[in-house]
Amino acid sequence: MSEPASPPPGTAPRRAVVIGGGMAGMLAAAALSAYADVTVVERDVLPDGPDPRKGLPQARHVHVLWSGGARAMEDLLPGVIDGWLAAGARRISLPTGLVSLQPRGWFRRWPEMQFMIACSRDLLDWVVRERVARGARVTVLPRTELLRLEGDARRVTGVRVRTAGGEETVLEADLVVDASGRGSRATKWLDTLGVPAAPMEEVDSGLASASRVFRAPAGTEDHPVVTVQPDARQPVPGQTTTIVPIEGGRWLVTLSGTRGGQPTDSAEAFEAFARGVRHPVVGELIAHAEPLSDIVVTRSTVNRRYLFEKVGDWPEGFVVIGDAVATYNPVYGHGLSVAAQGAVALREHVSEYGIATPGLARRVQRAVARPVATAWNLATGTDIRYPGSIGEQPGLTDKLLGRYIDRLLLTATARPLVTQAFFDVVTLSKPLSALVDPAVLLAVLRGPRRTPVSDPPLSDEERDAVLGAPEPSGAREG
Repeated sequence: MSEPASPPPGTAPRRAVVIGGGMAGMLAAAALSAYADVTVVERDVLPDGPDPRKGLPQARHVHVLWSGGARAMEDLLPGVIDGWLAAGARRISLPTGLVSLQPRGWFRRWPEMQFMIACSRDLLDWVVRERVARGARVTVLPRTELLRLEGDARRVTGVRVRTAGGEETVLEADLVVDASGRGSRATKWLDTLGVPAAPMEEVDSGLASASRVFRAPAGTEDHPVVTVQPDARQPVPGQTTTIVPIEGGRWLVTLSGTRGGQPTDSAEAFEAFARGVRHPVVGELIAHAEPLSDIVVTRSTVNRRYLFEKVGDWPEGFVVIGDAVATYNPVYGHGLSVAAQGAVALREHVSEYGIATPGLARRVQRAVARPVATAWNLATGTDIRYPGSIGEQPGLTDKLLGRYIDRLLLTATARPLVTQAFFDVVTLSKPLSALVDPAVLLAVLRGPRRTPVSDPPLSDEERDAVLGAPEPSGAREG
């Protein structure tokens, strides 16, 4: 039974504290604001507009918001998709608006099966932050440092913080949500309370990413997303190149490489790297675009997850979501969508059971783990295959599944049924089990049965807008 949005007369309102004012934190605040007064504790100053945030250096790289995540955010904040679009983002149909060389070939640009939102990470965050922060039951405390959790191993009762003025104070809460991202200290806080340690898994491919912003060439307002992905079957580092059109008539270009094949911050080497991957299309396109920024390089991209749902004596009143639970290779673009689906799970469980009901936190942690597991399997199943990757090697079952996925990707280049299943899963719109639906399984066994696309499926208009139309034969005089 759902709790009322407002407490009955004469009773104290429920209180929640969210640690972290990033995307996951704001979505958690949105999820809880119908059931409690929410205080968001943020150590940095949050920008007033779509500007860089100090605690988010990875924002300079391509961030994909898949349709599974976008729908979850729309569920939490009705109208947020229109808000992004009004601010300059684009809704990209998949695979219609995608030129993608995946491990087994080029995707055909079928009519829409799923979609993505294309814009800068700063714009994504700002539109969400502005909508959440204006809520009557949400208070944001910037420049506030979280010192520790209050309570004991059985129940978290609040947090102790240090304010911008240097004062220490305790914020009591019925529920504390850690959404502080990859820098979360949840394991340390819980250890201090005497909570057993959560199992942890890591897969480190040595990935590094380098990004640069370019002015989009004139006439490319509807240009597709362009990406070239590696083939993990080859015994070479995995290198990826991606162009995502973002607001302001710009292209955000990200290069990525695993151990032994990482990009650098050299402007001279940027285009050469983009031309040196499996297909040079991204390098060819950016050769005709004007650079607008320096190159930003990030190397902290280890796949890491904590299995908090497996802690037997999980404390009441404490939940961890978003990157504080798991971080993934950003090439696959799942972090934002997983955070959004975790926040939806949080809201649904609070609505059903009540914010202070015994067992709520454990139920939420288990629900949060489901989208985490899907994203984890998609990312690490590929990353562990690159040379020099560190982590548990795949067993026989994983190897057999990997062979099936390889054939599925080959078949997806030519069979729309299989392409649909792939995009349903990769956008986190359906679970991994959709890839072994009987109809999909039969199609994969039969294979593609169509000639592969040999070149990037850019239209003549798209190519000419960047590279220029070729001169007609005989147009030049001798």
